[in-house]
Amino acid sequence: MNFSRSLRTYLALHSWPVFLFLYAPLAIIVLFSFNRSPVSVQFTGFSMAWYTGLFHNQDTLAALGRSLELGIGSASLGTVLGTLLGYGVYRYRAAGLAWLGLLVYLPIIMPSIVFGISEMIFFTYVHQFTGFLSAGLLTMGVAHVTFQIPYVALVVYSRLVGLDRHLFDAAQDLYANPWKIFFHLVLPVTRPAVVAGFLLAFTLSFDDFVISFFTSGPDSVTLPLYIYGAVAKKGVSPEINAVASLMIGMVLVAAITNLLVSRSKEQAQRPSRPWLRSR
Repeated sequence: MNFSRSLRTYLALHSWPVFLFLYAPLAIIVLFSFNRSPVSVQFTGFSMAWYTGLFHNQDTLAALGRSLELGIGSASLGTVLGTLLGYGVYRYRAAGLAWLGLLVYLPIIMPSIVFGISEMIFFTYVHQFTGFLSAGLLTMGVAHVTFQIPYVALVVYSRLVGLDRHLFDAAQDLYANPWKIFFHLVLPVTRPAVVAGFLLAFTLSFDDFVISFFTSGPDSVTLPLYIYGAVAKKGVSPEINAVASLMIGMVLVAAITNLLVSRSKEQAQRPSRPWLRSR
């Protein structure tokens, strides 16, 4: 008992400095977004002026709209394709096609700058010979879907690996064809993983800079690209801190919403045992 208590104390003492190291920079950005002074390193008092000006800045709102459009669109398509890929890798992993898992990992471990440059060269050649896929929001969407698919596939695959393989045999014994197995067995079981994959894909798309930088056009500036351009011209200002704080808030709200929905579903699916409460 003493050893267990000492271990918990030891882990707690080491956990809080790690959390402080991770989230202190984010807290500083949020704090200085309310700075009254235009100089980011001098906090002179609280003010909402930067947020008020931000919502009246048409360039910022346009960049935010493009990021949301790109993130939701690419995450939706990436989730569908990634779910199918994860299910396919799971179903055929014992059929001599285990090397498919390696192909799924390659885009993840590949450096983003290499991936972005290769996408840019590919789109340039396609546009040169066909006239399609000129640099813009479409090419960014294709590139984002490309790097989102492996992440979603791995999340779904990890969920499927924990299933009993006899469930598929039982479904076939009940005369379920592959489509019925997918829609009535795979999707209900992997629904939390699919939702998590969508949120992960959206987050990766929303805050991506490197790949977006190489595949974007002059009229497809997203919020990360806008922030980079503003920092390069003016430096880090409270307005940029306000934009970054909004991005942090959106990701935080999405994560908390997913956590609350998952917990509510777990509680709804948990069987009630009144005899345990009576004891």
